[in-house]
Amino acid sequence: MKNPEVQLMVHGKNITELTPKISYPGVSIKQVNRSDNPNYVFIDLKIADQTKPGALTIQFLQTSDKTKNSAAKVASSIKFELHARRAGSAQRKGFAPRDAIYLLMPDRFANGDTRNDNQHNYSDKHARDVPGGRHGGDLEGMRQHLDYIAKMGFTMVWPTPLVENAQEINSYHGYAATDFYRIDPRFGSNRDYQQFVQEAKAKNIGVIQDIVLNHVGSNHWWMKDLPSKDWLNFPQQYTETNHIRSTLQDAHAAQIDKQKFADGWFVKTMPDLNQRNPFLAKYLIQNSLWWIEFADLSGLRTDTYSYSDKAFLARWSQRVMEEYPQFNIVGEEWSMNPNIVAYWQRGKQNHDGYRSSVPSLMDFPTYQALHASLVGGYGKGVDMMTMYETIANDFIYAEPDNLTIFEGNHDTPRIFSALNEDVDLNKLAFTMLATLRGIPQMFYGAEVLMTSPKQRDDGKVRGDFPGGWEGDEVNAFTGRNLSPAQQDMQNFVTRLFNWRKTASAIHHGKLLHFIPENNCYVYFRSDAKQKVMVIINRNEKAVQLDLSRFNEALQGSQRAIEIMNNRALVLDKTLNVNAKSAMILELH
Repeated sequence: MKNPEVQLMVHGKNITELTPKISYPGVSIKQVNRSDNPNYVFIDLKIADQTKPGALTIQFLQTSDKTKNSAAKVASSIKFELHARRAGSAQRKGFAPRDAIYLLMPDRFANGDTRNDNQHNYSDKHARDVPGGRHGGDLEGMRQHLDYIAKMGFTMVWPTPLVENAQEINSYHGYAATDFYRIDPRFGSNRDYQQFVQEAKAKNIGVIQDIVLNHVGSNHWWMKDLPSKDWLNFPQQYTETNHIRSTLQDAHAAQIDKQKFADGWFVKTMPDLNQRNPFLAKYLIQNSLWWIEFADLSGLRTDTYSYSDKAFLARWSQRVMEEYPQFNIVGEEWSMNPNIVAYWQRGKQNHDGYRSSVPSLMDFPTYQALHASLVGGYGKGVDMMTMYETIANDFIYAEPDNLTIFEGNHDTPRIFSALNEDVDLNKLAFTMLATLRGIPQMFYGAEVLMTSPKQRDDGKVRGDFPGGWEGDEVNAFTGRNLSPAQQDMQNFVTRLFNWRKTASAIHHGKLLHFIPENNCYVYFRSDAKQKVMVIINRNEKAVQLDLSRFNEALQGSQRAIEIMNNRALVLDKTLNVNAKSAMILELH
């Protein structure tokens, strides 16, 4: 690794009374650190270049207190493995604008192995009829349907967290870790995860791991014996976060408001971690690096990003990107204010000098505009100017092309429901998702028009994918019993994203857009190889588009192929665009 040091957290009764010793070529103990809890030591190891892989033994010695010259007695010992690093690991490429991401919730996608549905010593049992219960989806189910994901044209898969969540209720979502280094056995094993990533890569799909730096689950093993008194924020009295993200950038914010946002707990079952503790900070950094190496990841998605200590986030992101310069991380900053989102992106020159190394952020402003421009909301009426003005804000971002844009996720209403179950509007949304700047992410089931309440209802938003369970009447994997509208949407998504895989102008081309007129938004994507014209007509009636207005972008192009139906067009003076429809034209 670029940094040859690793810190081990070792837990044992009164372990501070013992002295660790290692005899392994190339490995030395640089320092032994102790906290205010005598049951923990933090051992800094230095690993020399060319050190061979293998299992080393750490002995814990107890010197007789009778004489200083007494021989040391081995009171305990543990094994620690050094693994060979994959060739080219540091140069791995992360997800990028050339990719399209399929977000799925493992418990709700497919149950490939019913034998792991319930596990001894895990109280949250299989209960598919309970919206907040475990439904049985697992790694094996995900593995069995990689071909389905690949066939639709997606090149990345983002599962919500897979690490152990030994919580009494609502453990299915994965955001309350009880062991950072273990895959939840109800999903499978660590080895199953490795094999899933290997098989995904063989099908040209990278895997993005969802991680949580901000909090743990209340049943995490730390909670029985905290490594130090300051391991948590507000350890004595439950204090909930105020969720006001803007306090961190607000030059006028009261300190108490800033502290309550960053240090407050998400909920009572998610204790807030204090990343100002140097041992905890190093633990979280190393855990991220370990998963990247162990599982051969193509990216990280970081939950509740800004809720963690901001100085720690700068160190964490810098350390990951130093080790993997071409990697990608997307942070969740759930704000509709582009100024706040932009603050956390790599390369942003911030007013307070803060520097982040995170390449991508979830683009919530564009998510909001996608919905508002089509059906209104957020205090806005139906108007394609909403999307235009959102994209016009790109000057705020250091790397707008590297933002992750999305139609919805596990915390938002299903897009088909949000768009009043209007299939035409749904297609407009997906056309913009696939052709605007950024890295598109789709939530599982959107391709078959899965629905949910319009108001947030997590259990129902995170519904079971049809066909993921034996006996399902509808099977979206095979197409059995899908309605004509579902089949049509599934085919639309497949054609759209498979075309996108080959569209260099969409991957890294310039975006040129024109002010919407008559609620019709027109933009162009172009590079040296390709020029694409996209027309989004939100009107309830057809529009005759005057092409002369777009001469700056057309530059004499007279022919085009309409991508979604492979129709050749001659570009004359006007172009007829049907009501509530989109056109993607490859210009020649």
